[in-house]
Amino acid sequence: MRVILYTGKGGVGKTTVAAATAVRCASLGYKTLVVSTDAAHSLGDSLDAKVDEIPTLIAENLWAQEVNALHELEHHWEKIHRYLIALFASQGIDEIVAEEMATPPGMEEVASLLWIKRHKESGEFDVIIVDCAPTGETLQLLAFPDVAKWYLEHLFPWQKKLNKVARPLIQPLVSIPLPTDDILEYGKELLLDLEAMKRIIGNPKECTIRIVLNLEKMVIKEAQRAYTYLSLYDYLTDLIVVNRVLPNEVHDEYFASWKASQAKYAELVDQAFSPVPIVRSNLFSHEMVGLDSLRELGDALFSQHDPAAILHSSVAQRIEKQGKEYELQLSLPFATKEGLDLSHNGNDLFVTVGPYKRDISLPRVLHGKTVQRAKLDEGILRVTFGVDGHDA
Repeated sequence: MRVILYTGKGGVGKTTVAAATAVRCASLGYKTLVVSTDAAHSLGDSLDAKVDEIPTLIAENLWAQEVNALHELEHHWEKIHRYLIALFASQGIDEIVAEEMATPPGMEEVASLLWIKRHKESGEFDVIIVDCAPTGETLQLLAFPDVAKWYLEHLFPWQKKLNKVARPLIQPLVSIPLPTDDILEYGKELLLDLEAMKRIIGNPKECTIRIVLNLEKMVIKEAQRAYTYLSLYDYLTDLIVVNRVLPNEVHDEYFASWKASQAKYAELVDQAFSPVPIVRSNLFSHEMVGLDSLRELGDALFSQHDPAAILHSSVAQRIEKQGKEYELQLSLPFATKEGLDLSHNGNDLFVTVGPYKRDISLPRVLHGKTVQRAKLDEGILRVTFGVDGHDA
């Protein structure tokens, strides 16, 4: 099953591009599902059709789904949520604050994304296209499986041990409620679901990210940051979509400065995102709503490509042996030394870029070795490991 996630700054036309890609895939014979996980659903508006919480048939080979994040959150997190509220309240935390603390940021969106796992298990679709929330929320969502795993594993293990040994004896002696077996089992199942979802979206042979942008400075800067953070978490970006380009036939003086600005930023995009493929779509003279218009956009974007194909396959992370040393290379385009931090602890390397931190579990070949040096070289973080030296 092929999974394509579309993200981009709010207002760039991400939902329209996702829907157009789905229409194009369906026309090529792929059984295609386009899913919206954005709380502000506009997928149905784009398709000009009623879209439900479960896959809705829109046209031949084309289904759409607007996931209700609140319902998904209640389904996947409610039991643990109730326990955490009781746990925090037992420590004197205000009930409203406890309610907020009991749900990690991003849980609603990630609960929606668990639908990908269900669809893969069903085997019903060839292609799933996900219309994600705007860039920042998407990055939070993609980082969430690691956060949730840490959250659950650190919250429950010692209590699980107590449950096995002597919960009835210990509960009267402690000031916090201990989780029941069913809550622990529910937490375990959620961890397994999150890991299964992470395996799908983290597999570059199945899932890729596509960034939609307009030729505006702020939009391009956000796209560059998104590209960096996606690389940090080892997600593969296989396409940049430049949307709403003023066509050459527009010669009105009113648009002259706008066209000049777009021409300047078009060169920047070409240079900045190379070698990732770039496709462009003109600003159409009519609203891109309904299957006919979306088909027109999809044809314009993918006249030279199969939209379901993996259009770029360069991985962000690799290891090379250099004599007695090993060099871990991590692609971090647009990162700067000032915004980069690195630490090493045992078999984990912690890389922080801006507000995002990734825990990289080192492969076995690097276990027991220490960081000797690190440098950022033209968008590539090179970390050298050896048997001597000191940790970074």
